[in-house]
Amino acid sequence: MKLLPNGDKIFEVISRYEDLLTLEDRNGHEPGDALALILPFLVLHNISENDIASLATKASLTDGAERLIAWLQSKVWRIFCITTTYEQYAIHITHKLAIYAHNLAYTPLPWDKLQLTLSDEDLALLKQTEEDMLTMQPVTDDDRIKQNLDYFFREKLPTTNLGEVIREVKPVGGQRKLDALIRFADKYGQPLTNWVVVGDSITDFRMLQAVDSAGGLAIAFNATEPALHYSTMSLASKSISNLTGVLEAWGKSQRRKVEELVKEREKDGGSDDRGYFHWLSGRKDIDEIVEVHKSIRLLVREETQKSG
Repeated sequence: MKLLPNGDKIFEVISRYEDLLTLEDRNGHEPGDALALILPFLVLHNISENDIASLATKASLTDGAERLIAWLQSKVWRIFCITTTYEQYAIHITHKLAIYAHNLAYTPLPWDKLQLTLSDEDLALLKQTEEDMLTMQPVTDDDRIKQNLDYFFREKLPTTNLGEVIREVKPVGGQRKLDALIRFADKYGQPLTNWVVVGDSITDFRMLQAVDSAGGLAIAFNATEPALHYSTMSLASKSISNLTGVLEAWGKSQRRKVEELVKEREKDGGSDDRGYFHWLSGRKDIDEIVEVHKSIRLLVREETQKSG
């Protein structure tokens, strides 16, 4: 969205609108649906598939990701990526990590259908909606955000040709991430009890919850509170390769050995920006853990923006 004039501010308002829909538990809405909600504005500003692919080409990877995945592949693990992001981005990122395309689930984006000639009326509608959003402040103006964007997305946009195409876009978040995981599980004949999943946000919580409940291993990595609530364990760290020991323990005796290792490392504590482990299963109070993850998550994102 930063490719758009004031795109970061527009995204903040749309993201807040999505949060409000999630809190309302609106029927048909899934966490991550912001990827559909921003599409009208990408189209308005002529953002192309090449623009999205270019962002993926330039994007830096999480520290330790290549090392961890190479190690897992050497141990004959099957590795999957279930991501909310658009296919044009996801395919480039996973290619960097040597994850097979058939082990990838993403948000399909029919870009050819989105290349529409907008009518003068449609252009005026989108431009006016952008201008309105730039006057809105998340949280402070929540009622106005909800009312105005409900009107735009539910009443005005569906009457346009663009609205019909966008209605087809179903971002892979929430239940759709879990559905993708179940498809992979069925394909390879592996029950959820045998799976390890790593997630970081509200888009992952159903997947994390399902695997944890089944007796598998659900890991929250540099995560937000919703992901932490539904995970078996967590790691806050600049480097995801800190998970190597945990995954090695899982391969030997699944949860029992992992629990011993994580609790031992939790006692030792992390160091600077790495290695903060917590065992979450059965834990009620996670306030301090949330703050640790918030701090590391912010640090990693700041460094990513600098490198971008």
